[in-house]
Amino acid sequence: MEVLFQLAIFFILLALGYLFGRRAESKHYQQIFAREDQLRHIVVLNQRFPPPGMLAHRTDMVCGNVVISVDYFKTVVASLRNLVGGNISAYESLLDRARREAVLRMQEQASLRGAETVINLKFETARVSGNAGRAIGSVEVLAYGTALIGPGK
Repeated sequence: MEVLFQLAIFFILLALGYLFGRRAESKHYQQIFAREDQLRHIVVLNQRFPPPGMLAHRTDMVCGNVVISVDYFKTVVASLRNLVGGNISAYESLLDRARREAVLRMQEQASLRGAETVINLKFETARVSGNAGRAIGSVEVLAYGTALIGPGK
């Protein structure tokens, strides 16, 4: 009887993790889309050198970082996927949201400094916490680059 009770609790937690995780992820994506539209005027490039027309611009390093945790449902799905191997799609949206949020925070910092372009975009990622070192609990993404600030700003 106790095993059935524990199994029931597991499935309840799994369902709650799925429902609340999907809701939080959907809400975060809506916020990301709105902020991307607001910051679309700040061009972000991965090239190392400024475009020819921006050689006289002042430069400043800008960065944005975020730590996003994975929900219980994705942890369980990823653990099951690890048994058979292959692509762990449960983590793909986690990393996508983290990268996009980090870039947005970097663009917001560039906007506050009066920049119109960010060049030399780089990413750094790290696992912040986990389940005894075996599973991802949270992921940190740092986006950084060189802001080009126009003359007179």
